[in-house]
Formats: sequence, structure tokens, C-alpha cells
Amino acid sequence: MVDTHGTCTDRFTPVRSALVASLADKDVGASVAVFVDGEPEVDLWGGHLDAERTLPWQRDTLTNVWSSTKTMTALCALILADRGVLDLDAPVAAYWPEFAAAGKEGVLVRHLLSHTAGLPVFDAPTTLEDLYDWPTVTARLAAQAPAWEPGTDAGYHAVTQGYLVGEVVRRVTGRSLGTFFAEDVAGPLGADFHIGLGPEHDHRVAPILPPPSSPPRGGPKPNPVIPPATANTLVWRRAEIPAAGGHGNARSIAAIQSLLACGGETRGVRLLSEKGCERVLEEQFDGTDRVLGVPMRWGLGYGLNGGQLPNPRTCFWGGWGGSLVLVDLDARMSVAYTMNQMIDNGGLGDDRAFLILAAVYESLTA
Repeated sequence: MVDTHGTCTDRFTPVRSALVASLADKDVGASVAVFVDGEPEVDLWGGHLDAERTLPWQRDTLTNVWSSTKTMTALCALILADRGVLDLDAPVAAYWPEFAAAGKEGVLVRHLLSHTAGLPVFDAPTTLEDLYDWPTVTARLAAQAPAWEPGTDAGYHAVTQGYLVGEVVRRVTGRSLGTFFAEDVAGPLGADFHIGLGPEHDHRVAPILPPPSSPPRGGPKPNPVIPPATANTLVWRRAEIPAAGGHGNARSIAAIQSLLACGGETRGVRLLSEKGCERVLEEQFDGTDRVLGVPMRWGLGYGLNGGQLPNPRTCFWGGWGGSLVLVDLDARMSVAYTMNQMIDNGGLGDDRAFLILAAVYESLTA
């Protein structure tokens, strides 16, 4: 029996059992959280930081969650839209004039959020080092021509989306995406999630354990190639990479995303109106994503329920190697799973998060 730590209400006992089973099978270290009505029903962690299983995963352990970070970046845009300072139906060039180049004057802000902008990868040769230089990559995207007519098709913007949305946030607020997120989202909520990790947190990070076998990521034709171990470098941690570089744990993710689940207010802090939360469910695309190669419904920054989840008003996304974020507006529930052992089957994840999610819904309906 693998030990788990933390709290879990009686009705969510199946979730603890699912985490124990995962830690005894494929996981090395992991955390799981379920918030309902803004309160933690599940806040569990267990396992180890290292493959040798000598260092225990702690309550405040953080890890890089790859594309689960996108839900935080999208939330920043939704908050700004709700404040009336960002129009999601406006052309990107209204905030970022240089972006109008190469036929992109008709690209709308919502196209960036829904992977329909036609900029899924960098066309120009791009290095890992370039990703750490915000002015370089944003200028490159501003000059690039779209790969399809924006708004007519979707193709997952694996790395580029964070820079695109992040630059709009910077133009609107005068602050970087990571700074805006820290000051206006994570800070007010007291949540331990970081887009750009300070050195004072390094001792708490569980290094990413690369999958046993894996194609490097970066897009359909990786540019640049991003080896999994990149996440363990200090330069990656320090950089603001809003599509893939966030560090947190399940508790912090579920706490933040409970904002959307609860109509914009959680634990006495309101950052969105109820109407502002509902916008996440506005369908922007329904079809086969040309990069992922699978059927997708894209809302504003999140994937939408395509019939595979019990409640219709549900949105989600996950990270390369296994992490997951789910927001169920019908159940007023947020769910998060983070881990350090990546598994890459070449698809949209492996079964660890899905088994935990099945246990969550089993608990809800019991």
C-alpha cells in the first residue's frame, strides 16, 4: 500500500483509492485536488520527487505542468474581458498594431484563445533560447502569415498561444502575463501557482521525469524541439512561457479554477462576474483539430465537453505527459491532477488522470 497524505471527505474516498492505485502503478509522485463550491473536498498528495523513490513528495511540492498552464493564461484574458478593458471580439491589432502584418488584420482576440488564429507553430527557425526572449518570439509571430484563414479552422497552438495571448495582456495592462497573473489572480486567491518561477521556490520543485519513450514536442513539426528535461533547467523555470511553463500543484490549480466553477467568486474573493465565467463555454470551433488530429470543441481558452463528460457545462485542458485541469460549472467543481512522471503515448494523455476523473464522478453520484 502506497501512503497518501492530505485530506479527503468521506464521499470522495474513491479518489483517494484511485491515487493510491496510480502511485502503486505508473506514478512516482502526484497530487490531486477537488474543490466543490470553492471548498477543498480532496487535497491529496503522495509518492516521491525522484525516480529512485528516496525523497517524499511534500504538501507544498511544485512541478511544471506543461499545457495545463494554458488554463491560467486563458483565465487572465477572461478577467480582462470581464473588466471591459479587453474585447475578445476585437482585432488583435487593435491592441498590438504590428500584428496586422502578413494578412492578420482580421485575426480576433478570441481566435488566439481558441487555436483558430492560424499560427500553430513558428515558421522561422526557432531555438529553445529564443523561447526565453519575449520580444524576439512575439515579433516573429507578429510578422508571420497565418497558415489558414483565421477563424475557419483550428490547429492546436502548443507553444505559440501563450506568447500571443500574453502579448495582448501586456499591451492592455502594461504588465507581463506572469506578473499580471501573480498580482491579479494567484495573489488575491493565495494560490501557489507561478508563471515564471522565482529562485526562492526551487527547493520545492519535483523535477520532471521524462517518459520512457517520447517524441519531442513543440508542434506538428517541432520548432523548436523541446526535450522533456528542458523543464528542469533554471532558465525554463525563470522564463514566462504562458503556454507550457507554469509551476504549481493540484491544490493551487483547483483553487484558482474554482473561480470559473463558482460563478467568479471563490472563498470570498470575486475576480469575475457570473456572465464573465459563462463566456468560457462560447464554442469557437467544433471539428477535427488539424494539429491534434482528433475531434475537438474549443471554447475561449479551454476544451469543451464533446459528450464524454457527465455534465454539459464542463471545460478542461491538460498538460504534456499527464496533468489535467477540469472545471464543471454544473457541479460547481474544479479538479486538478499533477505529477512528475510523464507518460507520452502520442495522444492526448494517458489513463491516470482519466481514472482519477472517473473516481471523482463516481463520488459525486454515489
